[in-house]
Amino acid sequence: MSAAPGALAAYRPALRPRVLLSDPLLDGAATVHLIKDAGTGNSFKVGAKEHFLIARMDGERSLAEIGEAYEGEYGRRLADAHWQQLLALLGAKGLLAGAPEPKPAPAPVSVPEKRTLLRGSLPLVADADATTARLHRVFGFLLAPAALVPLFALVLAMEAVVVARSGELLLAVRGLMSNPVLLTAMAILLWVSTALHELAHGVVARHHGGRVAEIGLRWRLPAVIMYCTVDDYLYLGTRRHRIATAAAGAVMNLVFLLPFCALWLFAPLDDATHEAFAALLLLGSVQAFMMLVPLPPLDGYKIACQLAGAVGLAASAGGYLRLALRRSPEAAAYPRRARIAYPVYAAATVLVLAAVVAALVAGVHHLLAT
Repeated sequence: MSAAPGALAAYRPALRPRVLLSDPLLDGAATVHLIKDAGTGNSFKVGAKEHFLIARMDGERSLAEIGEAYEGEYGRRLADAHWQQLLALLGAKGLLAGAPEPKPAPAPVSVPEKRTLLRGSLPLVADADATTARLHRVFGFLLAPAALVPLFALVLAMEAVVVARSGELLLAVRGLMSNPVLLTAMAILLWVSTALHELAHGVVARHHGGRVAEIGLRWRLPAVIMYCTVDDYLYLGTRRHRIATAAAGAVMNLVFLLPFCALWLFAPLDDATHEAFAALLLLGSVQAFMMLVPLPPLDGYKIACQLAGAVGLAASAGGYLRLALRRSPEAAAYPRRARIAYPVYAAATVLVLAAVVAALVAGVHHLLAT
């Protein structure tokens, strides 16, 4: 007997090319997949069983063949009513080839943010994806292993020097605070580093097949920062690609410091400039590593989510730990992967924050004792 009986058995459904499917992701106690229509931006979650069926809709396999695979995996045969319900849902959302275009999504209820002198955002380019593509053509060679390996080696060597001479660099930061001209210059360089940080996210995402939706400026005075919005981040080809995209900004911050480190170590500089570069090395390194703290919305949190294979990792971990501490039976219902990932994330976050506090206390103690 066919796994998809009746007239539907021979139908070979195909998703539109613009439809994106994510890896399995933990979402609380559930395992979900995200589906996104890259054309409209609409996205939604489905369970593992629905994803099993949808991912096989390639225009080559019939519903009978997909149904047989489903029965082999889950031990259940799907009737025409189930197929009709699923196909109707996908067709209504415009995800099937040949289906009518979906109706535009309703306008968001929230009122768009107004630009004021104190807060707002401003796109800087008309086509952010095309701009990122041009940047990738120019600098994409740096993402090849032949360039990345030496750069990582230099960054590691630089950070070893920063750690070994951290006391000297702390004193340089204190001295910088009394020189307004050099302090302003270092602040500008750090701002440039943050701008390159954002562009690096976009270039690496583009390298791995992603799309950049917007590049612009966002201000919450007195802070003014650049931003780069990567569309389809969760749908990039592999977990490694997504981690590389999230980590690209912090790596760019450190690579930016390399020429200043070389000048500080080897160039015949006057005392004030030498001290300013020393302060820049420490402040820039702190800026880079603070972005890797695994708390939302920092890049480190996005990396942690990918390592755990989860969405909403912080909220999910908090919910699970509250249940586990109360010895609630609901905690035992979480899948094994969640029961490992959530406590590990919580413990790792506590350790990272403790290390940050310890470093801060050590730095203050050194300044007070010197």
